[in-house]
Amino acid sequence: MSIEEIDFDFEGENRIVSPKETPIDDPSAELSLRPKYLREYIGQDKVKENLKVYIEAAKERHETLDHLLLYGPPGLGKTTLAHIIANELGVNIQITSGPTIEKKADLASLLTNLSDGDVLFIDEIHRLPRPIEEILYSAMEDFVVDILIGQGPSARSIRIDVPHFTLIGATTRAGQITQPLRDRFGIIMRLDLYTPEQLSTIVKRSAGILGIEIDPTGAFEIASRSRGTPRIANRLLKRARDFAQQHFDGVITREAADYALSRLEIDKRGLDNTDRRMMETIINYYNGGPVGLDALAATVGEEAVTLEDVYEPYLLQIGFISRTRTGRCVTKLGYDHLGIPYPVSKGGDSGQINIFGE
Repeated sequence: MSIEEIDFDFEGENRIVSPKETPIDDPSAELSLRPKYLREYIGQDKVKENLKVYIEAAKERHETLDHLLLYGPPGLGKTTLAHIIANELGVNIQITSGPTIEKKADLASLLTNLSDGDVLFIDEIHRLPRPIEEILYSAMEDFVVDILIGQGPSARSIRIDVPHFTLIGATTRAGQITQPLRDRFGIIMRLDLYTPEQLSTIVKRSAGILGIEIDPTGAFEIASRSRGTPRIANRLLKRARDFAQQHFDGVITREAADYALSRLEIDKRGLDNTDRRMMETIINYYNGGPVGLDALAATVGEEAVTLEDVYEPYLLQIGFISRTRTGRCVTKLGYDHLGIPYPVSKGGDSGQINIFGE
């Protein structure tokens, strides 16, 4: 079979195991599942402990909380944490994203509509246009915004005072944030992938809110296949509910969860059919790699940025592929997972470390 004859049916970010929000997510349901206070928030213990100190100290001093940068893979709760911080501070929150702020007037409008102490949350802050970012510097440091009015010789600059606010920026690509912007954040925190035990607790909590009957073994089965991401765990819980309702008297047991996730082609490590086919492509058509990102993207019919942002991160995290200067390779762990013998010519174990210790 030639490469041209392969039928790649990649679904990009619409996959059920995508850590990003997708059209299949119900925003109202997502909102109802979000914890509102730190005491309700599961996981990220070090982040929670430090945040509690920062928030309580700021409240005792009657000051605004320092600007805060949250970074890490998508779906781990950065937006949820922003809401929690606003609730803990007892202030309002304005939400926007970097790509939607196109003009200086857009940013000025957002800032002037805030009240003292309010939180401004900017998701995907690494995608802020550079001119907007430069205006944000003075707003973060001096709480003023300089706006140029008019054009040519008659142009003049006016300075607008803005309320003392807390900026919370969220990004999945901390390395793309410019150093001047990064330096203006007083608090920088990384969110890490969740353990199956933490996700199991989240699944049971969500099931209680949604009125789903689930036993501990069913919750753990869903959690262990959720790629360390609460958003995926909640999404799989809803699909498991459907299968349990039709085939298992409405109770999500381990057997029911396994049946549902098998029907969805999600294996024990949380890989779906797309992940497996991507690795099989590298093995079957590029001898296991290395293969350049552009060549791989052309083969599977996806954009290179989609492969890099959507498919690769989890496969890299669990050690199933490696990224070298010459391209992407499938590791021995990846071969073993697919049940394909690892070539002796590659020298045995790839040396990849499984971060989950499995």
